Amino acid sequence: MNLFHEEMKDDLLSRGYSRRQMLRTAMMFSGAATALTMNPELAFAQDEDAAPAGKMVRIGSNECWTGPMAPGLQAGTAALSNSNRYSPNGELEKLIKAIAKVEDVPEDHIAPYAGSGQILSRTLAAYCSPTKGFVQADPTYDSPTRVAKFLQVPISNVPLTADYQHDVKAMLKANPNAGVYYVVNPNNPTGTMTPMADIEWLVDNKPAGAIVLIDEAYIHWSKDYPHNTASHLVRAGKDVILTRTFSKVFGMAGARVGFMMGKPEMIKKVGLFDRGDRPTIPTTACATASLGATALIEARRKEMWGNRALAIEFLKKRGYKVIGESEGNMFMVDWKTKSAKDMQAALKAQGILIAAPRWPSWPTVGRVSVGNKAEMEAFCNTMGKMQT
Repeated sequence: MNLFHEEMKDDLLSRGYSRRQMLRTAMMFSGAATALTMNPELAFAQDEDAAPAGKMVRIGSNECWTGPMAPGLQAGTAALSNSNRYSPNGELEKLIKAIAKVEDVPEDHIAPYAGSGQILSRTLAAYCSPTKGFVQADPTYDSPTRVAKFLQVPISNVPLTADYQHDVKAMLKANPNAGVYYVVNPNNPTGTMTPMADIEWLVDNKPAGAIVLIDEAYIHWSKDYPHNTASHLVRAGKDVILTRTFSKVFGMAGARVGFMMGKPEMIKKVGLFDRGDRPTIPTTACATASLGATALIEARRKEMWGNRALAIEFLKKRGYKVIGESEGNMFMVDWKTKSAKDMQAALKAQGILIAAPRWPSWPTVGRVSVGNKAEMEAFCNTMGKMQT
């Protein structure tokens, strides 16, 4: 199989990649290194599937507690009957038009993918290099870290501020010549928001040729949505790539639908590393129909807020420290005298699945996803029994 096409090869050579590094890059996007760059949430979900038999409370992978919204499910089911065609009714084009309308972004600034993880990995390949590093918060979503390590890109990890926001000035100082500065807002695993003014400062002060990669996977859960998104930076033609996913509020984690927004030349550059990574016809139709379900989106937001508050209030009354003010469908708990690994194992033995520990800078801190009310009550009841 030919792993390269000429434009991709020329791009990598122009940015200082050796032939060995070029081969690693091509391998990653051919599927040969999928296991090394796997979405860690997907990997943990597979671990959940291997959990002991019986009913388990699955609050470890930041999934929505329920499935696709009714309009999306209906549209996806109807589209399934036409799946013998690659694009029977222009489904991808319809999705792009729907996104453009909701986000007020030109259609040529939008590209759908089979999940936002595809976009993150391709953006690193497009803008990082052996000399142009990757800068991120610590802790934050770690899938791009795996990609950067595999591509042998220099990585700078910058601790969050005292109030658990991205320290954008420290990020720029950590590597003033990076290729990608990564901002997750709300952040995963903390669920905390970084002020838009800080993100705008980073965009305005980054080095020429670099981009700010803004991951808004959890933006729909935040209290100020839709007024706190970075889509205005895309409209203004800034050097940003903004990613979204249907995995969270839309309940489509297993369906794998996401999209990027950015200038057309950025979409083209990221697209050099494509391997036909587009969502399927049924999932695309489901996503398009879901975007307009504003009342259902708002209902899910409020339901999650209530369930999150229930669990956090219980933990605080029990003396646990909850890290930051989460605006995502997750929160971090400091177990104090127990390691995150031991606490995860103890809860798993009681039928509660929380996130696997994978943030080395916080060895006693674990992440809990927010499920439905019954699941959060089960978590609280189990925590109460374990503490007594």
